[in-house]
Order: sequence, then C-alpha cells, then structure tokens
Amino acid sequence: MPEGDILRRTAVRLDQGIAGRVLTRAELRWPTAAEVVLVGRTVLGTVSYGKHLLTRFDDGRTLHTHLRMEGSWALARTGAPAAAARGPFVRVVLGEQTWTAVGTRIGMLDVVATRDEHDLIGHLGPDLLAPDFPTSGLAEALARIAVRGGAPIAEVLLDQRVAAGIGTIYTAESLFARRLWPWTPVDRIDDLGAILLTARALMARSVEARSPTATGDTTPGRTTMVHGRGRAPCRRCGTRIRVGRAFQPPVDRPVYYCPTCQPRVAR
Repeated sequence: MPEGDILRRTAVRLDQGIAGRVLTRAELRWPTAAEVVLVGRTVLGTVSYGKHLLTRFDDGRTLHTHLRMEGSWALARTGAPAAAARGPFVRVVLGEQTWTAVGTRIGMLDVVATRDEHDLIGHLGPDLLAPDFPTSGLAEALARIAVRGGAPIAEVLLDQRVAAGIGTIYTAESLFARRLWPWTPVDRIDDLGAILLTARALMARSVEARSPTATGDTTPGRTTMVHGRGRAPCRRCGTRIRVGRAFQPPVDRPVYYCPTCQPRVAR
C-alpha cells in the first residue's frame, strides 16, 4: 500500500497540474458519486493526510480518495491518448485545458463538504509529514502510544490511529535505523519520539528525491535497507535479512529486519 511519502508526492504532482484551474471535464466513475457535477469548479489544491488525499474545490466541497493497495494518480496532457482515460480501472478524471488528472484503481472515493473532512479522517492519528508534527503532532502520537502498554512497536507504528502515513516500508526502515527489534514492547522503549521522527525524516527525504526511496539512493534495488530484501545480506553487517509478521492472520503484515543489527529482546 502506498505510504505517506507517495501520497505527499502525488498531492504535489496534482497541484502542479490542476491547482488553481477550472475543470472542463470531471468524471467520478464511482457508484455513490457518479452524478456529482464538478465541471466549472476551480481546484483549490490537493493535500495529503497520512494515506489519504483531499482535493478541495472553490464551492466548499472536497474529493476524498484513498489508493488502497494498487491505486495511483497520473497527469496527462489534455488531448493526449492517456488523457482519454478509457481504461476499465479508471475511477476519476479531472481535466482542465492543459492537464488531465486520471485516478486509476482508486480504493475509496467520497465527495463531502470541506468542513466535514474530519468525518473521514478524524479517527486517524496526526499526519507524520504535517509541518507541526515535530511539536503538537508528536506529543499527540506519544500520548496515543502511551495507552498501548506492551504492544509490539511494529504493530503500533502500523496503526494509523497512532500516526498517519507509516506502512510496512517505513516501519521496517525506521526500526532498522534505530536498531530495534520489531516486536519490542513499546513500554520497554525509552525514546519512542526518536522512532517517529526517524520515520518522518526518511519519508520527507523520499518526497524530495527524484523518485521514491527510503535510503536516499534512487538506484533500482537500493531504495531500502531491509524492506523487501528477505534473505539478502544486510547492507550494514552482512547477516541475511529475515521477515516476520505483525498482527495475526488474516490482517497480518510482513516486517523485514536484520537479526544482528536488531537483536531480539525478552518480552
């Protein structure tokens, strides 16, 4: 599932194409929104919140989309073949004179009053990439962690109700950077704030990079330290990377780690 860095990159890209522009074409290929009319509306901009996108319009409405596992947004020159958006998995088309934004395999879609956005994302923890996260957001996230007792740190990081935006990639990469075993109970960790700020720093670097990367290196095959590298040698010590599971089936998630750099601790 795309994580916070991908959503932020997507929001920036959409703004580059359609923010401040009047829509000349708008298609919501979604059962509950098919009759919504957005043609003639000006796009104020798109913001990301965790793994969610909020595209706001000048009439006080917001288009909310979530990419789930396979969704994506792309820009195409209006009039180009890609802008025709004829594919069977296209769910949203927002076009203006120069650019057309096409949302494919979108997992969630809603149109709500902008003032009601909280109804859709209010259950989430603070956005890890928000400007105020290092201050008020971090304090709120730590307060949410404080009630989790001895829950494994990997499961706490994956819980969007704690801090929004972290998925399996940045869970694994942040814990590797901090040399923490993914199943360490949170009540045995002294500096939880450092873990969250590490995740934020890795994501922020990815947002600014030429292409997504958790390491700063955009070379194919070198964009992660541990995630997706099961049985490959650790880039730090050479030990084979292992993969464990967070949560229980059927909602379990893979968590990659180095057993040497991230030694097991007694629970």
